[in-house]
Amino acid sequence: MAFELEERCIDVADVKLGMYVSRLDLPWEQTPFPLQGLEVRSLEDIDKLRELCRFVYVDARRQVIIDNVPLKILNRTELPEARFQARIGYRDEVDFAEELPRAREAMEQASTLVDRVFDDVMQGRELPVESVEQAVRPLVASVLRSADAFFWVEGLRRRDSYSYNHAIHCSVLAALFGRHMGFAEETIVSLAAGGLLMDVGKARVPAELLTHPGRPSAEEMEQIRQHVAHGLDILHASELRDADVIDIVRTHHERHDGQGYPAGLAGVEIPLAGRMLSIIDAYHSMISEHTYRPAVSRHQALRAIYAAKGTQFQAELVEQFQVCLGVYPTGSMVELTTGEVAVVLAQNQARRLTPRVVILSTPDKLALTTFQVMDLMNQPEGKPQVHIRRGLAPGEYGIDTADLFLQGGADRGVRGATAC
Repeated sequence: MAFELEERCIDVADVKLGMYVSRLDLPWEQTPFPLQGLEVRSLEDIDKLRELCRFVYVDARRQVIIDNVPLKILNRTELPEARFQARIGYRDEVDFAEELPRAREAMEQASTLVDRVFDDVMQGRELPVESVEQAVRPLVASVLRSADAFFWVEGLRRRDSYSYNHAIHCSVLAALFGRHMGFAEETIVSLAAGGLLMDVGKARVPAELLTHPGRPSAEEMEQIRQHVAHGLDILHASELRDADVIDIVRTHHERHDGQGYPAGLAGVEIPLAGRMLSIIDAYHSMISEHTYRPAVSRHQALRAIYAAKGTQFQAELVEQFQVCLGVYPTGSMVELTTGEVAVVLAQNQARRLTPRVVILSTPDKLALTTFQVMDLMNQPEGKPQVHIRRGLAPGEYGIDTADLFLQGGADRGVRGATAC
């Protein structure tokens, strides 16, 4: 990925497996290393560096995957205070259509690994930190390459278990929010891992409480709220030591005005990671189907979050979250002023009310089998201008975007469609 380096000079004795060496204290031509940049994959690499150099520069944002198993960054107990400083201006590095296959592959891998994580926890086994890393890293990498591709793929998924779907979507949202805020990649990985695991404690809540139709009673709600304590117990019994992930699990139900749980924390008493993920958790809960209420549109959910700024959620973070997702987030179903149903394909950063959309129906709401892409910001002059009339809830008008995913037609339509 072509992002700027975050270089740190270290003594060669401190070089470890998994580091990426970006510069040496001598010219690369005087070493046996073939390229200007060394992925430290073996003890032999370390020995050779120690033989040739006194100090080296490493890219603090880049981690090397060895034998397809990521090193465990999720055991960091001491995190730099500057990790939440916005200092990276991310831009899409690849075209949306080019990223789609990689986004889909990352989604499928994350789905498989999340199943494994929850199954291990439900069976009383230790949380598999390696599986969390392997799920999160490709997901984060895809979001950093293209802000919209992963949300297009995620928006077209067939919905299975709420817990699994919630875990993956919150993880992706955390990665996108972290990218928008300009955090370093490793900080974004921690946020994404926190999004994946913040409700892992529900694996120890009786299943009938989570699937029972109707709103839970006060007594049942108290049992459900114990998932925070269960989640912390699960993390403490594992090898995961990342302080940001633990903060997220501990505080994602706290509220800015002190009316949350379990500790009734308020304002800056809530860690920043927890404040961010509380917004994400509430947003995704609203756009998801529950046994006691239907899903609302993404646009409606954003409006509800915005209405709660300064009370439930920190106002500044709410405003950044709104800018991050756009008025009509990628993957949203919308109705156009022509009557056609469309799904938001990608944001136009200059004008957030005019994204690119894929048209799914005729003006009479009859589903199409071939798709056209329309850029609402760049419409032909001299013709009536089309706008978004309103956001739609999932499945409204009987149109299910997941059917497009199962048919495999949506990606082909996006890659092959001509703009209309």
